[in-house]
Amino acid sequence: MAATADETEETTDGSEPAADPAPRRRRPGRIALAVSVFGELLITAGVLLGLFVVYSLWWTNVIADRKADRQADKVREHWAEQKESGPGALDTKDGIGFLHVPAMRNGEVLVEKGTGTDVLDDGVAGYYTDPVKATLPTTGKDGNFSVAAHRDGHGAKFHNIDKLEKGDPIVFETRDDWYVYKVYSVLPETSKYNVDVLSPVPKESGRKKPGHYITLTTCTPVYTSRHRYVVWGELVRVEKVDAARTPPKELRG
Repeated sequence: MAATADETEETTDGSEPAADPAPRRRRPGRIALAVSVFGELLITAGVLLGLFVVYSLWWTNVIADRKADRQADKVREHWAEQKESGPGALDTKDGIGFLHVPAMRNGEVLVEKGTGTDVLDDGVAGYYTDPVKATLPTTGKDGNFSVAAHRDGHGAKFHNIDKLEKGDPIVFETRDDWYVYKVYSVLPETSKYNVDVLSPVPKESGRKKPGHYITLTTCTPVYTSRHRYVVWGELVRVEKVDAARTPPKELRG
């Protein structure tokens, strides 16, 4: 087959023709470069935000649970060592007792004095001293045993508070007694400034007369602190703790 003109063409000096130069790559414009840098910054920010969420919702739980377990051990050791009895003997610096709420599936929750972050961040529940002082059940007096705990992060002891329904048991364990309450009212959302829910007679719950009440409060919606979720219970009986610390029937089975 005859060669084409392109195949036989040579330069005038007999050398092969030079190859066509490679096309030059265009440099990205300023706008494209800015978009690229901004995108990389967004990815980095997303990774950092994800790590912060992991820290807030998982790692703080791990740390808080460890602290709470150590503190709970101290309380039970303290109970074993104590000889005296009475309300004053039970209100220790380590904690006053344990909440057991089967519907929340959170095991036993140590209760300490105060509701500040310095208390609740240790993975425990705290009873109110301000703005309305809680009435401890160990006093035997009418009033409201009002308690708070975190819903997310730092142990998240009240994370499943929305699982509680009317008739569910709430049991408070002290060294000498089991205080058995039954849920009778739930307020899914109220202002975080609504202190009336902590009143000795919590009228928003439907009760009008003095009695022995318990109030559980935490933040809502989940992962926010805009409002408060409230559960009220009423004391139905008190059982003495036996040598084996056999729990009430509400906690068995």
